[in-house]
Formats: sequence, structure tokens, C-alpha cells
Amino acid sequence: MTKDHIAIPALLKIESGVISKIGSYLKNAGFDSIVLLLGNGLTAMFGDKVFSSLKTAGVEILYSQEMDTVEFNEVTKLGFCLPKKTQAVIGMGGGKVIDAAKYIGFILKIPFISIPTSSSSDGFSSSSASLIIDGHRKSVPAKMPYGILVDTEVIKSAPVKFLYSGIGDMLSKISSTYDWLYEAESGWDELNDCAYMMAKKAVNSFARTPFESVKDELFLKELLDSLAMSGIANEIAGSSLPTSGSEHMISHALDSFLDHPELHGIQVGLATYIMCKIEDHRWKRVETIYSKTGFWTYCESLGLKRIDYEKAIDLAPLMKPGRHTYIQEEKYRERAKVLLKEDEHLKKIFN
Repeated sequence: MTKDHIAIPALLKIESGVISKIGSYLKNAGFDSIVLLLGNGLTAMFGDKVFSSLKTAGVEILYSQEMDTVEFNEVTKLGFCLPKKTQAVIGMGGGKVIDAAKYIGFILKIPFISIPTSSSSDGFSSSSASLIIDGHRKSVPAKMPYGILVDTEVIKSAPVKFLYSGIGDMLSKISSTYDWLYEAESGWDELNDCAYMMAKKAVNSFARTPFESVKDELFLKELLDSLAMSGIANEIAGSSLPTSGSEHMISHALDSFLDHPELHGIQVGLATYIMCKIEDHRWKRVETIYSKTGFWTYCESLGLKRIDYEKAIDLAPLMKPGRHTYIQEEKYRERAKVLLKEDEHLKKIFN
């Protein structure tokens, strides 16, 4: 069911040179006093540009720190210790600091500005956060970004594994929308036509983008635009149904028992191929993009274990017991486990 109130970013900039304009963007949006949270090492990398931009624009930094934790108690404690006159919390960095900042924005009921430095997932545009609770990653409600500021030059400088993660997370919308349609047609859920259309348009636009390199400006901008649209689709739907299906349940299951899970987008990217292949749904498109981008080759270097993915496939239905995607049906789980052993790509990836 659609939410009564839909929060979408009022400030959205995805282009080259954004880092040097952060201050003016925030000032024009009416923010004079902010808290700035940065990922580890980012002060040395981008601090001069960011602090100079904020100072020039007359935006006061009430508090700033680097952080590399999403442990629930630590994030919550930090949030309630921030100055009372904080108008907005800025999260700049990778998934951890973005998740921490958006959760702080949620509990303090203040705007959250998302400044991702990698394209590893659609988390920079979503209203949920992945925090560590009882030793494992859990998804919790958080703040939809008031603003999203992405510098494509910064994204290019990030390790390529984050690009592969973003590619996997983006293509997972092929599987998630198919699951949602299946649930709606089976009477298990209600399809929100607008959210469904936006999620499909986002992934289709990205999947059809021509490129020579994953660091092409057009490719990066299309990836980031599409990831941002995915987060908005979830907000319209009032849930993660448009962008999280059976492939995410497999990833959540891996998170529940692995001591060191891979990047979220890598896990859901592999699970997307598995689900699309056993459903005979657009798997050739997924296969082609993974081949052209180097996603397959990167995954081959990770030393992944087939037994872990077999266990995750069996556990996947328990991750979202209220849903009825393809993975909730035993015949599809059995097909998926057979595919792990027989598919030519997967045989090279899993030990």
C-alpha cells in the first residue's frame, strides 16, 4: 500500500565536481548548522575541499568525526550526544557511515544528507539502514535522504570492487520486481504500479547503457541515477518490495551466519543470476553485463564456498517469512542448489 506521505530527495546532484560545491548546496537548501560524519580516511582525502566549501558558504560544522562502525548501540549513543541545534546530519563515505548517519537522522527526526563515495549499493538513497545487532547485520528503518550529493570523480577513485557491488545490486531489481509481480498475481501481496514501474525503469535504463569501461562517465552516472531511483521506488511503495526479493533473502541468510560476508551487492548480484536462471527470466541480460563489466572475473577471485550458498538458499525463506517469492517454494530452492553445481560460471566461482 502506498504511504500517505512520500519523502523524496529535495536535493539531488549526481555529476562531476560536487565535492567542491557541498557548502553552497547545503546553504541554498537552508542549512546553517550541520553535523558531518565521514568514513575512515576521508578527512585526509577530501577534507580540505569539503571544509573549505562549507566555510565559504557560511555553514557551521557543529561536530565532525570519522567513523567505521554500524554497531547499533554505538550509533544510537552518538546520535543522542549531538548538539541540539543540529539542522542536518551529513554522511559522507561508504555504506557504513551512510547507514549510521541515516539512522541518526531517523532517531533525531532531522534531515539526512547522503554523500556516497562509492557505488556499492542503493543504500545511499534508501530509507533503511544495515546495522550490527547481536553480532550480525540487520536491516532497520532509517531516514530517507533529504539530499543526495554524488561526485562521479570521487566514485571513479573508489576501488573497483565497489563498482561491481553496485552493478550486482542494481541488476537485482530484475529479480526483485519479478518476485513482486509473482506475489501480486498469486494473491500474496498488492502491487503498487508506480513503484513497480519506477524500479523496472531504473534497472532497464542501466542495463541498456552502452559503455567501454565501468568507469565511463555515462556508465557511472546511469548506475548512480538508477540506484537513486530504486531508493525512491521503495519510498513510494512504503517498503522494500520493489527492490528486494528472493535474491536479497539469500544475501540476508549469508549475513546471518558468515563471520565475514562479502559486499552486499556481490552477494545479491550472484543470487540474482541464480534466481533469474532457474526462473528463465532475463538471465542472459544479467550474464552479458557480468561478462562485459568483469563481475564474473572478480567473483572468481573471492574464494566463495558452494556450501555457504546452499545453506543460504535453504535459510532464505526464513529471512522474510511473511513473503512468498520464488525462493519460498521448495522446487525453486532445489533448482538453485543444482545450478550451483552445474552452471559454468558458478562452477568457476564456488569451491
